[in-house]
Amino acid sequence: MPGGHRVSSDVRVFGIRHHGPGSARSVRRALEAFTPDAVLIEGPADADPLIALTAADAMEPPVALLAYATGEPRTAAFWPFAVFSPEWQALSWSAEHGVDVRFCDLPAAHTLAAESAESDRTDPLAQLAAAAGYDDPERWWDAVIESGTGADSFDAITEAMSVLRNATDLDEETRRREAYMRQTLRKAIKGGAQRVAVICGAWHAPALSGPLGPATADARILKGLPKIKTSLTWVPWTHSRLSTASGYGAGITSPGWYHHLFTAGDRTIPRWLTKVARVLRAEDLPVSSAHVIEAVRLADTLAAMRSRPLAGLSEVTEATRAVMCDGNDVLLDLITRRLVVGEALGGVPDDTPTVPLDADLRARAKTLRLKQQATEKTLDLDLRKDIDVTRSRLLHRLQLLGVGWGVPADSEINATGTFRETWSLTWKPELAVAIIEASLWGTTVEAAATAKVRAEASAEDVSLAQLTALLEQALLSNLTDALPELLRALDTAAALDHDVMHLMDALPSLTRTLRYGDVRGTDISSLARVNDSLLVRICAGLGSALSGLDDDSAIEMRRAIDGVHAAVMLRDEDRASKRWLGALAGLVDRSDVNGLVIGRMVRLLRDAGAISETDSATRLSRALSVGATPSAKAGWVDGFLGGGGLLLVHDRELLRLLDTWVSGLGEQDFVDTLPLLRRTFGAFDTGERQAIGQSVQGGNRSEAAAPIDPRRAAVAIRTVADILGVPS
Repeated sequence: MPGGHRVSSDVRVFGIRHHGPGSARSVRRALEAFTPDAVLIEGPADADPLIALTAADAMEPPVALLAYATGEPRTAAFWPFAVFSPEWQALSWSAEHGVDVRFCDLPAAHTLAAESAESDRTDPLAQLAAAAGYDDPERWWDAVIESGTGADSFDAITEAMSVLRNATDLDEETRRREAYMRQTLRKAIKGGAQRVAVICGAWHAPALSGPLGPATADARILKGLPKIKTSLTWVPWTHSRLSTASGYGAGITSPGWYHHLFTAGDRTIPRWLTKVARVLRAEDLPVSSAHVIEAVRLADTLAAMRSRPLAGLSEVTEATRAVMCDGNDVLLDLITRRLVVGEALGGVPDDTPTVPLDADLRARAKTLRLKQQATEKTLDLDLRKDIDVTRSRLLHRLQLLGVGWGVPADSEINATGTFRETWSLTWKPELAVAIIEASLWGTTVEAAATAKVRAEASAEDVSLAQLTALLEQALLSNLTDALPELLRALDTAAALDHDVMHLMDALPSLTRTLRYGDVRGTDISSLARVNDSLLVRICAGLGSALSGLDDDSAIEMRRAIDGVHAAVMLRDEDRASKRWLGALAGLVDRSDVNGLVIGRMVRLLRDAGAISETDSATRLSRALSVGATPSAKAGWVDGFLGGGGLLLVHDRELLRLLDTWVSGLGEQDFVDTLPLLRRTFGAFDTGERQAIGQSVQGGNRSEAAAPIDPRRAAVAIRTVADILGVPS
């Protein structure tokens, strides 16, 4: 007689652990022996119309039921299933045998409508594990169930849960769920089912076992429950989202391990450690068959020492660390991420109910050969190829819609210019909700992105910088229908905005838009006029904007000046370059401007060839020799040198001036100045610091300097050499 607590002669309740391979095997065996004509499974009852899809060939766990409030997709919930989930095995068995199967838990329409009350989060398995002497409930379940011999344990688990429930006050949510489960069971019996199997979480099993009691009591509990209109569908899921780290309440710590336990069949431990060896060999680590054999022996020995029937995850992990990773926890973490947790992505049939936007995205991704996968993939695009341009536009449109399937990344290909883009693609299950949220903008990706751009451009509080960023995104997405409205809004905003910093922040995006427009074949010639207008107003207002800057404001101004300068140089248009450099040249002699900004402008003029090397050296010498405090002089140096030390490597006169000034600082002045200088030189590349250190080694000491104490000097020299990265 198979296990399962009897309600009557023809109803049996199988209390399981969600996502437990041992439970999954036991459920399948129990169903084979019991041969019910109706199966009830814990899950939202309003998902019953979707059950038929579980039998489709294209349905591949892990997958999840997604329920969301119709018209308000941010209100959503997931019910995940893996191949080793007992509920999934019950669904599969029912489909294979043509048995009526239904979900019996509270419908999502009620669950999503209920206010988020704090339910009882006490883990009953943790209490049982503690009683058995385990500090980790995962290890306890692994020992008792997952690595066991397959002995039936449903009755024992139900009895244990009954004891725990008697000492626990059930929360209102649990009472409602169990009342609905009992009502569903009554309905199945009344509908003529002769042999009913109920698969539910072990905690709920006692509530469905024994006499069900009068239906009126449960009806009172369920009366007046809030309800909203919901939509449900299946979505792909991942093993990592089954883990407790993902925030899923019924999660597990080792989905990859559990998948192996369910699918490996015999020789579970040797097969697992062979997988470990493959992962380590893929990282070019010397792992041989001897390592695998020794790790298997150690895992079995640890299990015997602990009186366990078979080695579990803890024994296998210890054997992996000791034998195959040589105690290296970094390698062990790699094994945990790749195998113990894993990153398998499921799939759903094409005819799964979905919003039109999702169907359009799937079709376009298939056409462009972009595969949704859970592991990160780097995609290098050559924008001179039609397919890559179309891929780029799709990914940019999805970014506009808040669907972060792809994010821009740094390329490992040595190439310059605007013809190349690199993306990092990772499909995450929660993107299904993002797509549903974005569907309110339109039924296709292009239409939705266009509608969203238009809406954001017409917002009352949209800033000039936001408009320029939006225009750049629209260009990259090739949303030609939205460009006229964006340009009009941009022209108006630029005319009304009198804040020079706002204008400076807006110019780089506009310039990139001008530059990339030619590459992508988009006509945006009208932007040149807006760009020129912004630059004229920036140059006219920059002088006033520089007055009275404190140190924090000066840092922001330097950033803005760098951005405008880079944009002007990128555009490479003679009139614009002359106007900008002329504006900088007219301001560098002012004495009322923060030295950080003046030093930066001198450096930019020198790099652009607008002032000579001799002139820039003279200005540095003047800034370091008169008037201001040492910290103000250090700010000038930071502005002049910030961002790269290559100038000091090649210009020995500048290096001599700087070295002389630092050498002449008094003790307190040096202490006050050191943090600023450290910030400046700390931003240099290691090679630049080494070259500078080698240049100043052996320099002449001032005749007026105090006598050197060789012992103290040796300590100082070693310290400076360590900082600069040169041999002492």
